Amino acid sequence: MKTDRRNFLRNACTIGATGAVLPNLAFATLSNPVKTIVKPEILFFDINETLLDLEPLKLSIAEILGGKRELATLWFTTMLQYSMVTSVSNQYRDFGAIGVATLLMVAKSNDIILTEEQAKKAVQPILSLKPHPEVEQSLSLLKNDGYKLVSFTNSSKYAVQQQLKNAKIDSFFDEQVSIEDFGKFKPDLDVYHWAARKMKTENQNCMLIAAHGWDIAGALWAGWRAAFISRKGQQLFPLAPTPELDNPNLLELARELTSK
Repeated sequence: MKTDRRNFLRNACTIGATGAVLPNLAFATLSNPVKTIVKPEILFFDINETLLDLEPLKLSIAEILGGKRELATLWFTTMLQYSMVTSVSNQYRDFGAIGVATLLMVAKSNDIILTEEQAKKAVQPILSLKPHPEVEQSLSLLKNDGYKLVSFTNSSKYAVQQQLKNAKIDSFFDEQVSIEDFGKFKPDLDVYHWAARKMKTENQNCMLIAAHGWDIAGALWAGWRAAFISRKGQQLFPLAPTPELDNPNLLELARELTSK
């Protein structure tokens, strides 16, 4: 009788201990699921801010606008605004020309005297920007893992060629795609559809990697996949779909995309 009671208590303790452990293990598994990423066929990269550090350009623009950094930010958003104005109006002007024109607009709005030649000189640093510190290693990691890498920018063909060459990262890209060949700017949905056709693939096979919420939104609404690089000061648009990947830098994203 005593033996039966001891066996019962021992079994009860074992079950109790197991019950205390197993729920925790199950909880840990459910709360930390393994992320499985279906490999995209093509990675499309935005260039400015995503890969290249805009700080020298910002300093140049701020200097010409009386040292006011907030006006440099206003200039960039105004440039984007009027690139979209040209698109919805079925017009096209070179992104650099829009940059110069909107810089003159911002200067005039703030009572700053600026000539067209001064404006052109102020935007010139955009052609010689350096990549963010982790970019070269990240592109190498993705390239070695078999990804097809394509640059995809609102800049002209000449501008992006110079940018990638001067940043010494041009060799990583299989193709350089500029909206200049289409005549509309991102985030117009037609631009993403055109880029997919140009690369002879379907929208769902494309993943945009960008540090701009407006670009990510456009790509997702166009039926693309997307990965956001949350560079300082950059945010996703809350009313747009959520990208499947969101990383603080390109290296962390590259490691996720190359993990087995």
